[in-house]
Amino acid sequence: MRRALALALALLVALAGCSVPFLGHPEEPPGGDTIGWENGYWYDDPVDVTTDDGLNESELDAVTARAMARVERIRDREFESTVPVDVISRAEYRNRSRSNGSAGPGGDPWNDQVWEALLLVGESEGSDEAISDTQGNSVLGYYSSGEDRIVVVSETDTPVVDRKTLSHELVHALQDQQFGLGGSPRTQDTQLSHSGVIEGEANYIQNTYEQRCENRWSCIGTPARDGGGGGGGGRDNPGVFTVLIQPYISGPGFVDRVYERGGWDAVDALHGDYPDSSEQVIHPERYPDETPVSVTVADRSNAEWDRFDRDPVGDTVGEASVFATMYHNDRTSADRHSYVSRPSEGWAGDTVVPYRDGSGGGGYVWESRWDTERDARQFADAYRGALTEEHGASNPRGDVYVVPDGPFADAFRVVREGRTVRIVNGPTVSDLDGIHRSN
Repeated sequence: MRRALALALALLVALAGCSVPFLGHPEEPPGGDTIGWENGYWYDDPVDVTTDDGLNESELDAVTARAMARVERIRDREFESTVPVDVISRAEYRNRSRSNGSAGPGGDPWNDQVWEALLLVGESEGSDEAISDTQGNSVLGYYSSGEDRIVVVSETDTPVVDRKTLSHELVHALQDQQFGLGGSPRTQDTQLSHSGVIEGEANYIQNTYEQRCENRWSCIGTPARDGGGGGGGGRDNPGVFTVLIQPYISGPGFVDRVYERGGWDAVDALHGDYPDSSEQVIHPERYPDETPVSVTVADRSNAEWDRFDRDPVGDTVGEASVFATMYHNDRTSADRHSYVSRPSEGWAGDTVVPYRDGSGGGGYVWESRWDTERDARQFADAYRGALTEEHGASNPRGDVYVVPDGPFADAFRVVREGRTVRIVNGPTVSDLDGIHRSN
């Protein structure tokens, strides 16, 4: 675990240990509202609720109001309006996720190739399906920006509210009201880097909230979970999960580093100047100066292969996703939650460009740039090792590899030129030059 995150935890313990004399509060603040007071509840008021049988409407309103006041107290910002909270079952969430997250019967072949390049989602499982199933088994709640509403996912038949989930999602509501959460970044890597701020801040505040529940505040209990740590069964893809969870793991340490530099004002500024890459979130000392390089992939395909009509034509997966590739293909012994490994550190930029032919075949060109030739060599060697040792690839000649069967059964060409690594993928060896002609 990185030093920044350790400092964050130490900071939270220190905050939790502080105490001040309680002098009492008026029933309602002068002027009708203030930080630390919401809908009739101060942040340190008791609430008269019974959690074992779930929360009725009035109890949920009381718990939500006090939680809002507490989030305000920690974050030193005011909610502009009350946030409605709904509680649904895990089964209902899975149904919503599948119906809202699918790109249709054919899925998303463009994104399938991106995840296939990472050796995380093979041809037997579409990327939409893998992401939807993984989220359906792990998400504990969410904030809907469009509806300004929180949904908490209950793991039991009796609908119960997890205070950790509630405080986390209330931070998202506060972020939306204060800074806006609309829009979607254009690449996988920038989605992760933006989420490193959004989810990192929410987890940072959630951790502070929990420390105060243990030391200073009276809080509702937390529901017991199954052994899976937030799932309730079903299928998931561990590689996809490692990518999706990265902002929650690396983000709090990044936010703590920024907070140390300039307090909440500096964290406020992050919402107008997000990190440019997951690399900056994993390595906070590289924000904001070390920005990724732009990687352009020349189109060297023949008439049988075409790029997708999509803007941008390619995707940038970034250091966090490369780490997941290395971890789940047994190319590193690094701690899963560190997101730092020899084959992924030194990333400077990348682009994956998917291709398709007229018969439904798919392929891609993945070009990555590295800080040094050594970094590039480590990545290329590790990717080749994943193909041969984890997926049984043969090496019929030079830089060409063939995986004979399984979800990644394809031909690959892995070439390093200085600080650049280019991976070309297609159904057969003869397709490689058709997708990207070699020099």
